[in-house]
Amino acid sequence: MLNAWHLPVAPFVKQKQDQLVITLWLAGTSLPERVTLRTEMDNEETPVVMHCGRKATADGVTVWRVAIDVASGQPRRRYSFKLLWKNRQLWFTPQGFSRFPPARLEQFAIDLPDSGPQWVADQVFYQIFPDRFARSLPRGEEQDKVYYHHAAGQSIVLRNWDDPLTAEAGGSTFYGGDLDGISEKLPYLKKLGVTALYLNPVFVAPSVHKYDTEDYRHVDPQFGGDEALLRLRQHTQEAGMKLILDGVFNHTGDSHAWFDRHNRATGGACHNPDSRWRSWFSFDENGHARDWLGYASLPKLDYRSPTLREEIYQGEESIVRHWLKAPWNMDGWRLDVVHMLGEEGGAGENLRHVTAITAAAKETRPQAYIFGEHFGDARQWLQADAEDASMNYRGFTLPLWAFLAKTDLSYDAQNIDAETCAAWMDNYRAGLSHQQQLRMFNQLDSHDTPRFKTVLGNDVARLPLAVVWLFCWPGTPCIYYGDEVGLDGANDPFCRKPFPWDKTRQDGKLLALYQRMAKLRSRSQALRYGGCLVIYAQGNVLVFLRVYRQQRTLVAINRGEACEVVLEDSPLLRGKNWRLQEGTGTLQDDVLTLSAISASVWSAA
Repeated sequence: MLNAWHLPVAPFVKQKQDQLVITLWLAGTSLPERVTLRTEMDNEETPVVMHCGRKATADGVTVWRVAIDVASGQPRRRYSFKLLWKNRQLWFTPQGFSRFPPARLEQFAIDLPDSGPQWVADQVFYQIFPDRFARSLPRGEEQDKVYYHHAAGQSIVLRNWDDPLTAEAGGSTFYGGDLDGISEKLPYLKKLGVTALYLNPVFVAPSVHKYDTEDYRHVDPQFGGDEALLRLRQHTQEAGMKLILDGVFNHTGDSHAWFDRHNRATGGACHNPDSRWRSWFSFDENGHARDWLGYASLPKLDYRSPTLREEIYQGEESIVRHWLKAPWNMDGWRLDVVHMLGEEGGAGENLRHVTAITAAAKETRPQAYIFGEHFGDARQWLQADAEDASMNYRGFTLPLWAFLAKTDLSYDAQNIDAETCAAWMDNYRAGLSHQQQLRMFNQLDSHDTPRFKTVLGNDVARLPLAVVWLFCWPGTPCIYYGDEVGLDGANDPFCRKPFPWDKTRQDGKLLALYQRMAKLRSRSQALRYGGCLVIYAQGNVLVFLRVYRQQRTLVAINRGEACEVVLEDSPLLRGKNWRLQEGTGTLQDDVLTLSAISASVWSAA
């Protein structure tokens, strides 16, 4: 039996000036005679001989070590380990042992230097759908103005905060939440442990969701206008909070002056082939604009146009740059359906344009956080550094749903065991550098999915397990507004209910769990910066370890009956004084005793 341990963090990786010292721990029988590090120099595979610095220590661990130069070469340092015997070889990678060399993009990877936003890993995000979070008083005259919503074929509907949400007129129903309402609730968010806000679109648009942009340069009067966003920016800065906007650059709304389907302005592209904006959209041979997924009210932007590129991201006063500059000073962008953005009504040259959007943002604000909406595999964009991170549906939300709720996003059955769940999550992480993993945007749900509480159905007792997992898995956790007080809801529009500010309608026990986990994460470098190693995954139980220098955090997720779990002997667990930080259960030597349907967190240093 041969065991190996390595993570792309200290104590396994240490930088000494222009040298990166990489260490592999081995234990067991039939140890290799030689070990080489497969690394890269400017994308060229290079083997480097490792040296055995410590043999057969008291705990049976053999230490192999090598130093590589990081003064030159590409900043993403990819590597794996080649173990050699006289007549055979094994490779060790983030997914364990393999009898053949790993794919280039499935090796250990660390970014040196790391040019990504350094602040992201420390955050607890909170996503707000502005119309449904908090309503300020008094109201401005433009905030409750009734108008005709062309896409819906009716006037908008105004409702009182406690009126029940119905399926009728979903995109046209307003409850009056606004940006000053968010400002007023910052003390609540601060107490919750939130340090950063991500807002669904705030720019002028006719719908409640505002993904049908009418004016990228101004905040919707329903939300309080530009002045309300300035106030919110000032208040978040005073509270030490980051603020991220939603960038909808794949399409506009058909009421935007550039397009102007409803003839409210002059010169719009929809009815005017000579419009100066005509090339900003794509039209078929019959003169019909190509739209996004069949929604006629959402005409696609065509990035073949140099003047469109100048307006959206290239120009010094482009929209992407504008909101990152003073006086707005936003901290970044979430990019809506960014994988579909491109040319000729489709996604042509997508990667080039997404990379250019991110580059423009970084030129304006070097520490801006740019992350994309990807329900599918985002690694193509991340491996090309087109984005800092993505919404981590594929690498976090989907496997968690499958393991705890036995379903996927389409409500198709997907009942997986812990071993499958761990393999899924580890496979996804293996394609990302350590720093990218720490910046992934993790959520249990969002405005585009049912609330996870509703998805669980009869298994709602598993909800606390998901909350603990959210705060402990690599990546920055994001709370979708209301999840922390037990807000439920099926697919849109029911996942967008008004926040229940009446405390009698809140789940105080769940709220307290969120507060404890946010505080635990803020105190733990291992949870914010650590490498991650799944150390047990069988049946109903998944156990993982976060490692950073001498700090350890052990997390056990048990979706089933009370049980005992015997962990494999590991030098990462040995000799530590473990303290239970959250949940129930015991950890004695290598035996975990877990309560039924529980999540437990231990820490040691």
